Amino acid sequence: MELTLLGTGAPDGLPRPSCPCAACATARGPWARAATALLIDDALLLDLTPGAVFAAARAGHSLGAVRQVLLTHPHDGPAVELPPALPPAGRVPDGQVLTLISGHRVRAVPMDAPGTGYEVSSPDGERLLYLPPGAAPAGLDGRAERPYDLVVGDVIGRPDAVARLRAVGAVGPATEVIAVHLDHDAPPGAALDRRLAAAGARAVPDGTTLVVGEYPVVPDMPRRVLVTGGARSGKSVEAERRLETFPEVVYVATGGRREADPEWAARVGLHRERRPGAWRTEETCEVAELLGADGPPLLVDCLSLWLTDAMDRVDAWEDARWREGGQEALGARVRELVAAVRGTRRQVVLVTNEVGAGVVPATVAGRRFRDELGRLNAAVAAECEEVLLVVAGQAVVLRG
Repeated sequence: MELTLLGTGAPDGLPRPSCPCAACATARGPWARAATALLIDDALLLDLTPGAVFAAARAGHSLGAVRQVLLTHPHDGPAVELPPALPPAGRVPDGQVLTLISGHRVRAVPMDAPGTGYEVSSPDGERLLYLPPGAAPAGLDGRAERPYDLVVGDVIGRPDAVARLRAVGAVGPATEVIAVHLDHDAPPGAALDRRLAAAGARAVPDGTTLVVGEYPVVPDMPRRVLVTGGARSGKSVEAERRLETFPEVVYVATGGRREADPEWAARVGLHRERRPGAWRTEETCEVAELLGADGPPLLVDCLSLWLTDAMDRVDAWEDARWREGGQEALGARVRELVAAVRGTRRQVVLVTNEVGAGVVPATVAGRRFRDELGRLNAAVAAECEEVLLVVAGQAVVLRG
């Protein structure tokens, strides 16, 4: 089964007409995207968009052999003129199956938002799933018989759609995931590629043709990622995005609870509201133990608070205790953590604070903490396949 993406953008395209925003200003050349439309084996057109005939021609195809045109979502704005010889566009009711004269079977998949998803099976048995913008499959209760060969959907706007499909086995290790309906919230260029790769997905230019069922180029998802940055840099948000397409994640909160500190409670509450409801929280500093156990991906937030707890345990803040064994005890605990990061079989994203680039702390204890955190960050970074520095909400790749 051959799939040609006539467009990969949001319904209004990217850049949007007359929009002065930064996202539209940078969406030029290969990053410009027409509204998403899929042409399957020159016989089935999913979503009729302006310029579909010319888009097909640029990709080396013709719409003359199309036998069915299906819409996935309400199309606002002026009516799209139906090119000559194309059959009328329609939608299949949820749950029903349509069999084309070409031998393709199309099943309408219900969504949790306005629109219809389509599962397309070729005469040879390859299967793809196409999801409308801003929607995820609804009612996925049972286990999928087998994974799809290809999933095309709104990975940036609805990462939970991929998580739901993974949870039931509809997206497996060999499933190719293509991001479409790309809009203003999609970062440009390499930043988009990096964000999608963390989800096991990728974006392709308009006009790309894919062979469904062929050995896919599934992006490598790094097992260990370290995200560092200053206060309020956006490092926690970046870390959470790395795992948002996974159905189950353990969020390791190393800060604990501070009953008499309402400002801290507000910070914790903000983080909880932002995380997907399926994620489970562990409030602990026994990170090495979790890294050594089997289980779903871990998000450790953060190493700075872990180090604070480690220094508390060995009373490393006092000079006398530091000289009389505290430094050695802290070093042993750090080595245990670093070894656990090196040997873990789980996917893990670790968050830490970048220190030492500002004012030198006024106290010995403060300088000690700064130095030890710098050493800890360097040791953990050395064990990670990918290291990111987040500045003003923008992630800079230091490794990977």
